[in-house]
Amino acid sequence: MDAKTYTAALGELRVLRDDIKKAQAALARFEAERDKKITALAEYQKAKAERIAPAAGLSLAEVVALAPALAPATLAAEPAHTAPEQPAPVTVPAQAPEATEEDESPGALAPALTPRIATAPQQHPTFEPEQTPAPTPVPAPAITERERALPSIPEGPEGDCWFTHTPNLASTHPNFTQQARSTVFLDAATGTLVHRDRALQLALGHGSVGEILTAVFHAVPEGVERIYITGGEPWHRDADRHPYLKDAVAAWLNAPAPGWRTDTGRGKDRLAGHFVHPRNPVGRYQRDSSEQHVEIRSAGEWFDTTEATPAIVRDAFVLLWTTLRAHWPDAVIMGSPSQTGRDLWTRTIPERGQYADGYPVLSEELRGLLHATAGQGRTELITPPRVPEQLPALVEYDRTFAYAKHTWKSGVGTPRRITATTFATWSEKDQTKALFGCGHWHVRVTVPTGWNHVGILPAPAPGDRAWHYPSTPGTTFTTWAGGPEIYTALANPIQPWKIEILDGLLFDDGKPLDDWSKKLKEAWSRLTAQAQLHGDPAQRTAAHLASRAVRAILLYGIGSFAQRPRMVTGSTPRTMERDVPQDAEIIAFDDQLITWQRPTGFTRDPYAHPEWAAGIWSGARAALLSQRMRADNTFVGALHTPPGSVIAFRTDAVYLTTAQDWPYHGQPGDYLHKGHLIGPVPAPTTEDELLNLRDAGRATLTQKLEQT
Repeated sequence: MDAKTYTAALGELRVLRDDIKKAQAALARFEAERDKKITALAEYQKAKAERIAPAAGLSLAEVVALAPALAPATLAAEPAHTAPEQPAPVTVPAQAPEATEEDESPGALAPALTPRIATAPQQHPTFEPEQTPAPTPVPAPAITERERALPSIPEGPEGDCWFTHTPNLASTHPNFTQQARSTVFLDAATGTLVHRDRALQLALGHGSVGEILTAVFHAVPEGVERIYITGGEPWHRDADRHPYLKDAVAAWLNAPAPGWRTDTGRGKDRLAGHFVHPRNPVGRYQRDSSEQHVEIRSAGEWFDTTEATPAIVRDAFVLLWTTLRAHWPDAVIMGSPSQTGRDLWTRTIPERGQYADGYPVLSEELRGLLHATAGQGRTELITPPRVPEQLPALVEYDRTFAYAKHTWKSGVGTPRRITATTFATWSEKDQTKALFGCGHWHVRVTVPTGWNHVGILPAPAPGDRAWHYPSTPGTTFTTWAGGPEIYTALANPIQPWKIEILDGLLFDDGKPLDDWSKKLKEAWSRLTAQAQLHGDPAQRTAAHLASRAVRAILLYGIGSFAQRPRMVTGSTPRTMERDVPQDAEIIAFDDQLITWQRPTGFTRDPYAHPEWAAGIWSGARAALLSQRMRADNTFVGALHTPPGSVIAFRTDAVYLTTAQDWPYHGQPGDYLHKGHLIGPVPAPTTEDELLNLRDAGRATLTQKLEQT
């Protein structure tokens, strides 16, 4: 850095200082205005702190500090919970959470349901680890950060207006034939390029975007539209020069490519520009003074390409395409699994009958509510002292093609609002029927006295979209949950939880995803069989990769229905710094370019159905806890294991200290015994430690199976 640059940087720093002071002053004004409004609201006779707190973005304690008259009358009298003594081998006691102010609005008590009790023996370990007594689970430490406040539906007509659909927006059957794109497969580490049935060797230099495009179009001049990178990850080659992988990826995507510029889209294409992802980025480019477009993608979006050559990856895509064509004559493999999955689904939308005009899209208010209150997979690590410091074993069970198990029923039409008052007026039979239906419920939950197992329902935790699963007896919290989880809490094999219905969305039962899912499951079964029986090892590998691609199509296709608010990434030359959008966050910059990202909120996406994704995710989380195996007349899942034996959940997998005799038939939703590490094993305390033990357990089980 020279003196001129140093002086200029000081000037920029002073500008930032002044901007920060202005922002701090503006923040102080906003906070003062907020406090003034809270004080004014407190003068209303029926004002409640639990209604004002989420509207203000504050905790109940902060609202009560500003307006003491809003303090709940029961707060001072509520006894504090105490932690029980801990039996050996756990010697460190943990304190239960302190009593907290809860939403005291009236709720309707949900009926206790018939427990899900297994009728077949459960404990027949296939390994014989050293037996150690399982400890009694102990309460987790109290969370000191302020938990995230979840939104609720406004009372009265204002909330009732949410229960509608977006005008002139519906998912309809396409009236066009999807066009395939010319594709090549490139290993950026070796320079091997596969185009159709030809393999070529390229010189890629340092693997920059410009070098890759130049080499590919020199070798295949007839017009490639998509380049899949199967190995080498060129976007990570300068990772050591950046603090985060995402920064390295953004720098690689936005580096100058002579003769090319960032694609700005064509027609109604909303996928213009780059997609910055730390491992599976997408670069979209357009040739200067030409309508030639090309995208560079990672084949890792579809499946793990480790040790797979570009030729095998191409064979996998060809096999995937031919298999899908058996169910969709006009099937086309698009750039990503989510795009492909959604396109295939649109071709199953009925052209006759009730939904011949399409499936209407919910109001933006309800979509926003579902976005904020419906989490995806359960990820939880249970650490000492809730489990022993030394585990007798670490056993992994992973649900095969799990989400495909939960697509047979989804909510359709305009949902009905079910308030606490409405729910309370129903008979127990109608209440039970509603909880069995397709619904999303605002509930107040109390963990029952004597509960000694894992938590059942998700509760908001500190952090963006973070969730935890309270299990301490007597804990009360307010949350949103889907019908499958509510049912599990009321009908689990141990004891029913106390559930109070505060509000809810109840849909009509429908099957909008059933045909789509059945076809994908049939394709998956066919490819899985080929992967096991084909005589050619290379074709077995290709079939296995293709089966994983079908899984990705369903998994990410479901995720695409959630339609999260989009984050757009762009770049602006340093000489045009003032053109950076005002609401953008600068994520990287160099001497030539400023790379930024900004949220765009919800788009008018005709295929946005977060209610379907929420229902499937809820069903998958519930099945981790309890799932009936009809053919075997038994139940499986974490709640059917001894207390204290659950170590972790990771989306579709559960990690235990004891092996289970759970039946496995290779069908979607079945629990596959995937790893087994014989103890004593130190209890993992971080995700990295768990993953290392998981890998060791998988290797151990594979070796044992090969020996037998």
